[in-house]
Amino acid sequence: MTGDQQRVGNLPAAKTRMVGRRTELRGILRLFAGTAQLVTLTGVGGVGKTRLALEAARAMQPRFRDGAWLVELSPLRQGELLAHTLAEALPLADQTTRPMIDVLADYLADRELLLVLDTCEHLADACALTVQALARAAPGLRILATSRRPLDAPGEEVITVEPLPVPETDDPAAAQADAVVLLAERAAQSVPGFTVSEAGRAELVRLSRRLEGLPLAIELAAARLGELSVGELTERLDDRFAVLGETDEAVDGAEPPSSSRLLPQPSAGRGRQSGEGPPWHQALRTAIGWSHQLCSPAERLLWARLSVFAGSFDAEAARLVCADAALAAERIPALLTALVDTSILTWWPTGGGERYRMLDTLREYGAGWLCNLGEEDELCRRHRDHYRALAHRADAAWMGPDQIAWHQRTVTEHANLRAALDFCLAEEDGHAALEMGGELWFLWFACGFSKEGRHYLDRALALAPAAGPARAKALWASGLIAIVQGDAETLGRVAGTFRTAVAGEIDESAPYAAAYLEGADFTMHGRMTQTAEVLDAAPGPRPAGGRYRAGWFLARTIRAFAHVHLGQFADAAAVADDLRAECARCGETWAHAWAHYMRALAALGLGRTEEAADHARTALEGKRRLHDSLGIALVVDLLASVAVASGHAERAAWLLGSAEQIWHTLGVPQVGQPELVAAREKCEAQARRLLGNDAYQSAFDAGHHAAPDTGIAYALSSSGVPPQFSSSTPAN
Repeated sequence: MTGDQQRVGNLPAAKTRMVGRRTELRGILRLFAGTAQLVTLTGVGGVGKTRLALEAARAMQPRFRDGAWLVELSPLRQGELLAHTLAEALPLADQTTRPMIDVLADYLADRELLLVLDTCEHLADACALTVQALARAAPGLRILATSRRPLDAPGEEVITVEPLPVPETDDPAAAQADAVVLLAERAAQSVPGFTVSEAGRAELVRLSRRLEGLPLAIELAAARLGELSVGELTERLDDRFAVLGETDEAVDGAEPPSSSRLLPQPSAGRGRQSGEGPPWHQALRTAIGWSHQLCSPAERLLWARLSVFAGSFDAEAARLVCADAALAAERIPALLTALVDTSILTWWPTGGGERYRMLDTLREYGAGWLCNLGEEDELCRRHRDHYRALAHRADAAWMGPDQIAWHQRTVTEHANLRAALDFCLAEEDGHAALEMGGELWFLWFACGFSKEGRHYLDRALALAPAAGPARAKALWASGLIAIVQGDAETLGRVAGTFRTAVAGEIDESAPYAAAYLEGADFTMHGRMTQTAEVLDAAPGPRPAGGRYRAGWFLARTIRAFAHVHLGQFADAAAVADDLRAECARCGETWAHAWAHYMRALAALGLGRTEEAADHARTALEGKRRLHDSLGIALVVDLLASVAVASGHAERAAWLLGSAEQIWHTLGVPQVGQPELVAAREKCEAQARRLLGNDAYQSAFDAGHHAAPDTGIAYALSSSGVPPQFSSSTPAN
């Protein structure tokens, strides 16, 4: 295997050296070398379960033909979307109506793959059921989970992760204990020029002993060594231990957070009474509370308020959600920097700025203080309102020059958008859920989240049955989802309901949206003449505004498609050219790529293969930029037809294999369109006839097993010679 092949998956690179844990690491590797399918690492928050799991996964990654994949579950707040979250991480872009757990089971059935499920405790029951179903269906699957408690799934092997060993004495050899080494290394990383003198080693040993070997507590302490000496830190911690049983400091007069909100309940059976808990519970609470005490009042308040975010967030969101009269907006950037400097937040640069994240244990501490401040409901509403406004802005801007930026932003904010929708539904605010779910139509329809969109829209539509603009927009989004899922029954029902819902609206874009849904319904049944009739009945010029801006573009796309399959290739080319011109004026990419796709279909029908190839490659480049798996698969199929029409049968077979790999993950070959199915079958038959069965199958298999990026790169090239292929190359 090459180095690239050994690293199939999405595991993050290690940023620091893991200290200690050799015994636990050997235990994990030994269990997976045997018959274990599920190993769960349990332990208190902050003990280092995630770090150990990732280190083990990196060590095992070369063993798994289909890679090692991390699934972060802490941002997920409902078990119903667990399978969707696993599929998103793999990535598996299934667009069918089948239950996602069944899709995952089929996808994993013949794969050799490691899943790392991180932070399972709040979804333990859902995780247990999911793991059981997947392990039964996929003998080559191995699952490494982290949780504060066992999942209680059949066949589960549990490894309890204890704090790092701490020295009992202050002799020189004690400085080699894992906890002391970790403290020294993290201090050197946090404080430039930090060194440990002979005299200072004893103080470092005492501090690590006071921190009870908990890695998170050690990290927090190391981050403070730029402002306090080791001795001063130890003294502060000693003081906090002395008062721990009485109280924690208050934030702006608030009562201290309940310990049940901060840490797992202590377990019995370790030589202590059940209510006492092991000492590292106390050490972690002390270290976090002490770090909290060292923060300024404004830093504490921001820490609490940031706990409402799911996953990561940016500075703008922090400002808009957290700032008010008590916390001035202009102070937020400096406060974020201060929380990063003290390891309360982690941050990383992105193409659009910076993003921040809080470790789960620290977020829980902040959430406890937020609750005791009486601000929990208010901050959740602010969070919902911010992401509801974000969805509105994205909807308004989607058919414009910032489309790709909005695509990236909404996918990045996926966890927070989910959380906002969950809050709408939990509060039984059906109108807000309908409005937000409808305005995220592009996320469900164009970005590959159709199953999740259906999950939210079905619940919102049931919660708010009253007619109105928000319900109409949600019906529009539901119809779009039905199209990509190939769900003719739902599409037929929704298309008629939507037409009725917008009949009284004064919205110049609504007739095009209704015509598109009805035309797509006819197309799905192969009734192209009726498709043409319903599209021709829609008004002609593109409307300047409206709530369904994409409707005109989609209507023109399907009108060109109907022309193609009625044999009216010149008319199809004219409609596609008109659509391309409008897309160019808007500066958008998504519909523009569809226009080039339709133009390529028309050119192929006219026998202009070079022209068809040029338009198809332009379409593929647009779909690649948007990570549109459905669009990519359709265009690669088309390029295969162009290749065989040009006499390049080997290229055609290779491209058919590459596209088949994508169709397998989508689950709806050719979107269930009879004309597209027939076109692919015709291409395959021609390539087989030109190559012979054996040569065809060899080229097809090579394309099918090549990496997706390799397939796209080859499709974008004009080469007739397929790329070199090694049978050991894994496919995702």
